[in-house]
Amino acid sequence: MAELYKNYIDGRWVEAKSGGTFENRNPADRHELIGLFPASGAEDVDSAVRAAEKAFPKWRLVPAPKRGEMLYRVGELLREHKEEIARAMTREMGKILKETRGDVQEGIDTAFYSGGEGRRLFGETTPSELPDKFAMSVRVPVGVCGLITPWNFPLAIPTWKLFPALLCGNTVVLKPAEDTPHTAVKLFEILEEAGVPPGVVNLVHGAGEEAGAPLVRHRDVRLISFTGSTAVGREIAALCGRDLKRVSLEMGGKNAQIVMEDADLGLALDGALWGAFGTTGQRCTATSRLILHREIKKEFTEMLVERAEKIKIGDGLDETVEMGPLINEAARQKVHRYVQVGKEEGARLLIGGAIYEEGKWIHGYFYRPTMFDQVSPGMRIAQEEIFGPVLCIIEVASFEEAIEALNNSSYGLSSSIYTRDVNRAFRALREIEAGITYVNGPTIGAEVHLPFGGVKETGNGHREAGTTVYDIFSEWKSVYVDYSGKLQKAQIDNVE
Repeated sequence: MAELYKNYIDGRWVEAKSGGTFENRNPADRHELIGLFPASGAEDVDSAVRAAEKAFPKWRLVPAPKRGEMLYRVGELLREHKEEIARAMTREMGKILKETRGDVQEGIDTAFYSGGEGRRLFGETTPSELPDKFAMSVRVPVGVCGLITPWNFPLAIPTWKLFPALLCGNTVVLKPAEDTPHTAVKLFEILEEAGVPPGVVNLVHGAGEEAGAPLVRHRDVRLISFTGSTAVGREIAALCGRDLKRVSLEMGGKNAQIVMEDADLGLALDGALWGAFGTTGQRCTATSRLILHREIKKEFTEMLVERAEKIKIGDGLDETVEMGPLINEAARQKVHRYVQVGKEEGARLLIGGAIYEEGKWIHGYFYRPTMFDQVSPGMRIAQEEIFGPVLCIIEVASFEEAIEALNNSSYGLSSSIYTRDVNRAFRALREIEAGITYVNGPTIGAEVHLPFGGVKETGNGHREAGTTVYDIFSEWKSVYVDYSGKLQKAQIDNVE
């Protein structure tokens, strides 16, 4: 009998009002049923929002240092349960244990970082232009925040949003991806154990149209924070714009790694493999384009093919496995369609390009590491987000051509350049159009105390993580205290 999981609303675990459920299965073996989860709808979302709204007036008055101390407790509990959560995450998401442990660690780091901000959360003081008058600005909470998160980082990304939102004094409703609901349950069990008051955090499972859309449209939700596809992000932006609702969007990427002729090729090789095939290419920061200088292209490509062909595919719970499955069959078919597109466009398939169904892995959503050569920057496979283990090689003859090829994208999330020339490195930092640039490192590996986000169609200008995330989850309020005992008129009484 499959285990039945529930929503978490107003401090209680409850079923969907419809009584409906959906299945959560292991992508490495679709015959393995992890559990049944609530197929929630607008009524469930409304219950969660009302609980969050009811809890907001009291939670916002809890001193920020005390809210931070609660996040420290959450971080300690996450650390205590790290292995348990990592293994559960690998079962439902597929990525290897090394990566799911890293996913949990990111949540731990975010908890401690956000907890520390409880004693900072700085405002600003500034001189007034008038005598006997004090001026300052402070942060205040926004209200009820709706968080919609993806399946590829099912603990890290919810914590990126949830912890700063709570630290700022907001209450939240989280709608996690329906492919990874179990990890969200694990997180909320820890929030409950840490003593987060009823209604402050609420969890509603379900599909995007049935649960996500009502959350976006709910009139009492004041802010939506979304991570996912650019197509869905556009729809959310339009809905929030109509209602003048605050919205933060972190969307797609088509990230590129440049390898110049003076690069350390061994180092660049490790970076390209990790960036392209880590998480089976299912990261918004994954290396999808590899821009190689003509002088090293043949040698480097041969090195890359040799290493990529040896990548061990299988169940991520096996510590020796290097690459797990794609998240579901729809994702695998999407990747396979793009492989056909690449062939039709005239790109040369070097390795892969096929579904992997060998031995006991016949019941999983596996795909071979895939590489295309002779890709031009304008090809669809070089422009559109594939979100799978597919790497496109683009040849260039100069640094300037490499930068031009990298910037030839509607996205601008992460980027990378391998070079020993410090002058080139700094020119790249200046000229690359991306929210993140690595020098002599892969396009993946963001740290929680730096801003995360991108330009162009990657987002709408906000940055998660670091201190910048607090600009998403707080409002600025300007405060003036006039102790002169008389009416003073700014811009009038101070001009002779």
